[in-house]
Amino acid sequence: MPFNGFEQTDFDTFKIAGLDERMAAIQTRIQPKFNMIGEILTDDLSAMIGSEMHLHIAKHARRTVNPPKDTWLAIAGNKRGYKKHPHFQVGLFDDHLFVWLAFIYELPNKENIAQNFLTEIKAIQNIIPKDFVISQDHMKKDASPVVDIDLEKVLVRFRDVKKAEFLIGKHIDAHDQILKDGDRLIELIKTTFEPLIPIYRLAYK
Repeated sequence: MPFNGFEQTDFDTFKIAGLDERMAAIQTRIQPKFNMIGEILTDDLSAMIGSEMHLHIAKHARRTVNPPKDTWLAIAGNKRGYKKHPHFQVGLFDDHLFVWLAFIYELPNKENIAQNFLTEIKAIQNIIPKDFVISQDHMKKDASPVVDIDLEKVLVRFRDVKKAEFLIGKHIDAHDQILKDGDRLIELIKTTFEPLIPIYRLAYK
């Protein structure tokens, strides 16, 4: 079955009240699409990076009361999990789709990765496309345009603050027509990931 993109109903999933009801909608509406695009993107990232990457789809298993405000797929070099590793993400909040290279607080060697980034900050600034955004907390919706932030300050905070995170990529508004075109959307996600590969590699230096 071809991937035909995301519809408004996918984003409306996050308006459904109740944990079980919202999870059922995530599993029937969104996760099959994540499986489709995830397999394509995992193969592409494996080729771009030159080593095997693995697809993970968020299960939200720890939740017992509050329904998730977003959901995502993650692609990482580790088969068993992704949170403790640099990983690529595609996911949905109720008003946008996000495409990230993500370094979240569970990373065991976060300080070393941040220091690597600070050492190579000029190279990173040259790599990052000007229309990208940065987030410092994967649980929050908001992100700042790369051109508006002090990257050094963000990376120092990422290094020194236990809960600080570093996510870089793109937000696509829920009403953007590209979301309804599966092929164009996959192409856009790939071209978002591509310039981030050197930063992913740098994390493992």
